[in-house]
Amino acid sequence: MEKYVYLFDEGDSGMKEQLGGKGANLAEMTRIGLPVPYGFTISTGACNSYYDSGKTIPTEVTAQILEAMSELERKTGKKLGDPENPLLVSVRSGAVFSMPGMMDTILNLGMNDETAEGVARLTNNRRFAYDSYRRFIQMFSDVVLDVDVYYFEQLLEDTREQKGYAADPELTAEDWQEVIARYKTIVRKHAKKEFPQDPKEQLFLAINAVFNSWNNQRAIVYRRLNKIPDHLGTAVNIQSMVFGNMGEDSGTGVAFTRNPSTGEARLYGEYLINAQGEDVVAGIRTPKPIATLHDEMPDVYRQFADTCLQLEQHYKDMQDIEFTVERGKLFILQTRTGKRTAQAAIRIAVEMVQEGIIDKKTALLRVDSDQLNQLLHRRIDDKFERKQLAKGLPASPGAATGMVVFDADEAEVLGKEGKKVILVRPETTPDDIHGIIAAQAVVTSRGGMTSHAAVVARGMGKACICGCEPLKIDLINRVFQVGDTVVNHGDIITIDGGTGEIMRGEIPMIEPELSKEFLKLLSWADEVRKLGIRANADNPEDAGKAREFGAGGIGLCRTEHMFMDAKRIPIVQKMILAESYDQRKDALDELLPMQQGDFEGILEAMQGYPVTIRLLDPPLHEFLPDKEELLVEVTRLQILDPKSPELKKKELLLKKVRHLDEFNPMLGHRGCRLGMIHPEIYEMQAKAIFYAVARLADKGIDVKPEIMIPLVGHVNELKQMRQVVDDAAEYIKEETGKEFDYSIGTMIEIPRAALTADEIAREADFFSFGTNDLTQTTFGFSRDDAEGKFLQAYIEEKVLPDNPFAVLDQDGVGKLVELGVKLGRETKAGLKTGICGEHGGEKSSIEFCFKTGLDYVSCSPYRVPIARLAAAQATIQHEPAGHPQLQK
Repeated sequence: MEKYVYLFDEGDSGMKEQLGGKGANLAEMTRIGLPVPYGFTISTGACNSYYDSGKTIPTEVTAQILEAMSELERKTGKKLGDPENPLLVSVRSGAVFSMPGMMDTILNLGMNDETAEGVARLTNNRRFAYDSYRRFIQMFSDVVLDVDVYYFEQLLEDTREQKGYAADPELTAEDWQEVIARYKTIVRKHAKKEFPQDPKEQLFLAINAVFNSWNNQRAIVYRRLNKIPDHLGTAVNIQSMVFGNMGEDSGTGVAFTRNPSTGEARLYGEYLINAQGEDVVAGIRTPKPIATLHDEMPDVYRQFADTCLQLEQHYKDMQDIEFTVERGKLFILQTRTGKRTAQAAIRIAVEMVQEGIIDKKTALLRVDSDQLNQLLHRRIDDKFERKQLAKGLPASPGAATGMVVFDADEAEVLGKEGKKVILVRPETTPDDIHGIIAAQAVVTSRGGMTSHAAVVARGMGKACICGCEPLKIDLINRVFQVGDTVVNHGDIITIDGGTGEIMRGEIPMIEPELSKEFLKLLSWADEVRKLGIRANADNPEDAGKAREFGAGGIGLCRTEHMFMDAKRIPIVQKMILAESYDQRKDALDELLPMQQGDFEGILEAMQGYPVTIRLLDPPLHEFLPDKEELLVEVTRLQILDPKSPELKKKELLLKKVRHLDEFNPMLGHRGCRLGMIHPEIYEMQAKAIFYAVARLADKGIDVKPEIMIPLVGHVNELKQMRQVVDDAAEYIKEETGKEFDYSIGTMIEIPRAALTADEIAREADFFSFGTNDLTQTTFGFSRDDAEGKFLQAYIEEKVLPDNPFAVLDQDGVGKLVELGVKLGRETKAGLKTGICGEHGGEKSSIEFCFKTGLDYVSCSPYRVPIARLAAAQATIQHEPAGHPQLQK
């Protein structure tokens, strides 16, 4: 019979697939002798069997659960449902990959009217017993019976107000008994049934609920965001309860072995005296920092600090640990790899190498390259005065400006409209995840550094401030108040998640700086990566930024962007509207020195590193006024001023715009097709490049431009365009008396080019795969239309695993790239190949490029560090041997 249930001493940390992350770690901690309350884990396989059986627990699983429960009763000396010595358990989810707050938990299971009395007698603490019972009713009713927690919270708030209490610990045993009676009435009214008294019935209903929570909306959204497969299922952990709410010598907390925001190597976390675990993460009470536990319970603190050190050394990574203290005795409830900001991930990885805990190879694999994006964006400029409105806990670093919204649904709607919003809530719950995803940042008035908002925001790299108690939030009227200052829905605020400050209005930001740990990690990446990293840059400023971030050249310089300058557009339009070759040549002669200056600036900024310059690619109509606007203007002049000389000019312009108008411009007269019909345009650009090369040679700067012909679909196109460029080079060499090197290649962005790459390679010195257009032409998708109309639905409905414009479609577009490389190198063994689409900065696409044998990837300047790390990770994962320097 297949084994579905494992006692904690039957597993270990290597069984995450069966036991989930939480169950595997509970088993591992039990194995190494830590004080873990005993229990058992129902496997992920049981969850999948539950769904296969039509959402019922199969008989063999039920039998194994009951057998494990008997062993738990034997080990603890307590019995589920026994009024004399009741066993109480927690029921928690535990997926293979950590999904904090996404699925459901139930504490104190096993309590009923009789066992509550039993707990009161055994502990000689009636208040504790009935507090635990009401918690169980509230949690069970919410998770299992689907009764909105609002009803219970409202009743509790009313009770506190009526009795003049400030906080829950002030309620007496008798108060809690009154609350329990009224809680049961709420259950009866909203669940249409009595609250279940049979602990076995409670247990199986709870297990069902945890299995069901695998497919609740927030878990589905979280999995989609973090690319966690849906088929894995969740394990369920049944664990004997220990209680942090038994008085002033008890408590509960969450701690990290290092600071998850900064990476500093010191204990970081929070705890509450006389509380259960949910109180810390729910944000209902503001907890104390872990350091003060040293003063309140010095022996417990020392034992906890030693345990944290042991766990970090054992797992060789920063740990996120949940603990409970019951009457002065420490229990460890959970450990898992702690989620951290990119800044912390880098510092922890580098310092753990320096401390001898891990090697360089592990450090490089430890940092998620996508997460680096958090560090490559702007922060608040300190030169500007900050008029602080309020200050909370700095829960996740970074700065953001946006309009205030109070509702997650609205944040999502406005975010989709392209508006920048900051979600402001008393606290967030897992149901708010869609709003957090859409927001620039999150602010809560309650909760601590380990609250839901803090953990989720840190994982996403979003700025977050928690526990900002000066904020008096009125959700009904959609305002918050700080003293006499009122901030309305839609007002603009700026927040600094690194300091916890909230300010009114927008404050200027400055460019990011790379920390010494970041630079160290990237230097390790550069030691081992085989793939070259270039940047897409169209001006000297972007080229300089690319070099600053470590790019080894420019993989795509789009010359059309140089024509968009306001001073140049009239000359470009004159060139387009020319009625003869001579008129067009006059306009091109005006543009040539401008283009020469552009190329000089970029080539000089790159100081001899390779620069791939793509000749003009878009259709000419893109440089002309909008047809509809022009038609309106012509009609207006025809009616109001028919004799105006301006009318004649506008009519001629409209005629030309209509002539150039195309049904499908993406597949129309653009790229090399433009050069084939108007070779003088490409001739001007080639001359400008070579004049720039000659000028830089006078400055002692040796450059070798790579000139790229776009949109080639047939070898004869490249052959003719190559001749235009070669002729221009000879002309400039003769005129200037300078000798220089250059190469000519093409952008492979048409399927036919990939399919006939062996022929095209005869005329090409290099291939650059333009994966943006190659994706459009392979799928037959117009990117703008697809992303605006149906692509998101395709991804949500899993028609496609990812947006193919963000993550390279390896099964389709990738096969064309592989074929293009293979055929091209059959013709020219040393053919240089790279990609320059947006995929060049995405880690799975970079891994594909490495495996395919490309020489380089090119991406935006701000993604260069991401690409450097991802390229190193691909090298390590696919060439694990041969890098002894990584073992240092």
